[in-house]
Amino acid sequence: MGIKILSAGVAACLADVITFPLDTAKVRLQIQGECQTSSAIRYKGVLGTISTLARSEGPVKLYSGLPAGLQRQISFASLRIGLYDTVQEFFATGKESSLGSKISAGLTTGGVAVFIGQPTEVVKVRLQAQSHLHGLKPRYTGTYNAYRIIVTTEGLLGLWKGTTPNLMRNVIINCTELVTYDLMKTALVRNKILADDVPCHLLSALIAGFCTTILSSPVDVVKTRFVNSPPGQYTNVRDCAMTMFTKEGPTAFFKGLVPSFLRLASWNVIMFVCFEQLKRELMKSRQPVDCAT
Repeated sequence: MGIKILSAGVAACLADVITFPLDTAKVRLQIQGECQTSSAIRYKGVLGTISTLARSEGPVKLYSGLPAGLQRQISFASLRIGLYDTVQEFFATGKESSLGSKISAGLTTGGVAVFIGQPTEVVKVRLQAQSHLHGLKPRYTGTYNAYRIIVTTEGLLGLWKGTTPNLMRNVIINCTELVTYDLMKTALVRNKILADDVPCHLLSALIAGFCTTILSSPVDVVKTRFVNSPPGQYTNVRDCAMTMFTKEGPTAFFKGLVPSFLRLASWNVIMFVCFEQLKRELMKSRQPVDCAT
């Protein structure tokens, strides 16, 4: 279990570093339209958003919030992915895990990880969303400054703002992502289509990323809007969702869908491939020690 948690944490951090600009583009597209007067810049498409951000605010802005993002992966992804197999075995009634035990494991590890990692999610989203253009003063100067200001102005519970939509989002993501990946990998190996190696892991991760993006997009947009909002803008999560629907229409719930898919798909591929390889190598390195003892 320790090897799986460590492997998941390292693989998730590596995937986050590589795909973080896509995540920043997704956040900017999701909050676009929330406040029409805050910026004259309109983002169009994934590449357009990334190039506009790099040109207008500097390339470093694409990685704004990365420290909080890495903290999120260490506290969140390591648990939800690393504990999945162990929890699945707990729910399994027979020798083989059923679909029900896989879903139950995804729900459990995803839910637990959200409550632990929510403060890092709040800080990450706010740093990605803030802009210094058009005379706007940044809300925060850095990661730890954001933690301090949120606690002093909104209270300690401010760090857990948006837990409900984030819980819904990550339960959907965790179940869809891990269960789909698990089922696809098992089917490919069992039917002898692919061996349990990199091509199998890559294809399974891509399919899992696509399914996860479609199902989680509406909740993801609401979560981003609510977490980024200043105190008093929305009374609750439902008010945030209704405001989006009445002002921007149902398509608002799918803003940033393309960068979300590109980010999730590429993140899944990098994370799962690295996770499987790192886990395998660490397991091998333990065997001589275990035999000797």
